[in-house]
Amino acid sequence: MAMDHRESFGKTLFDVKNDDPDAAQREAMSSAKQLIFEGLQAALPAVTSGHIGVLVDERYGQGVIDAVKSSREALVLAVPIEASGHEWFTLEWGDQWLEHVKTVKPNYSKILVRDNPEFDAAQREGQLDRLAQVCIGLREAGVPLLYELLVPATDAQLAQAGGDAAVYDRDIRPGLVCQVIADNQAHAVEPALWKVEGLETVEAARQVAAQAKARGRKADLIVLGRDAPVERLDHWLEVASRVSEFVGFAIGRSIWEDAIHGYEASDRSEAAARQARTIITERYLGFVAHWTD
Repeated sequence: MAMDHRESFGKTLFDVKNDDPDAAQREAMSSAKQLIFEGLQAALPAVTSGHIGVLVDERYGQGVIDAVKSSREALVLAVPIEASGHEWFTLEWGDQWLEHVKTVKPNYSKILVRDNPEFDAAQREGQLDRLAQVCIGLREAGVPLLYELLVPATDAQLAQAGGDAAVYDRDIRPGLVCQVIADNQAHAVEPALWKVEGLETVEAARQVAAQAKARGRKADLIVLGRDAPVERLDHWLEVASRVSEFVGFAIGRSIWEDAIHGYEASDRSEAAARQARTIITERYLGFVAHWTD
């Protein structure tokens, strides 16, 4: 269950301006993340295989982090260390980022990176160097890296796809993903998990997995949700589940966004909270069932 959204979470659902919430908005966002987690908790008895994970931020989800760490269930905890809403990779806590990792001690530290081989070469090199330093720090802390990779199209690449984002996703993006992974590997950036955008064909998924595993690497892969419609997500999960190197998924907004929006627009009664939790539970279990099937 991915719920580490921060800048977009506030802007989309709580009318936060410039990623600077007031006290009431901050409290509402923290409460919403707790509600999402409660929806996940209700799903736990129905999940009988694999491991359930929670990807949540310190800024608005500290209560969820505490609940995960104190839970009797064997929940996997991932916590982001990148600053939210930045074009290039930036650390959330500046020079203090590693102290946060050592204090929280998550099962994974997560980074979100936007990259493309056609992006500015100097900017890319600087980003890769920063990522390499993060890997050194995480090895020191003994915390594996979860690397979320987005490869947005350049204008030229989208034009090559005839202006069709679906054609870009199917025909162009897989090769670019492989190149970005290879560039990271060449800079000694070695995550335990690659979190990648869904792939349209089994052949493309195998291509990306082969690069992630190149030269005997142990890295596995999971599929991210990208706020896609359920039908698209179901297809991505079906494709990935046929490739053994893909071991699961991390889906967020497609599960909980409209449930939280409905709750915030309601009277926020217990009945409204129960309805939101039910929606979250059922959607999460729907993706679990689709994956295991």
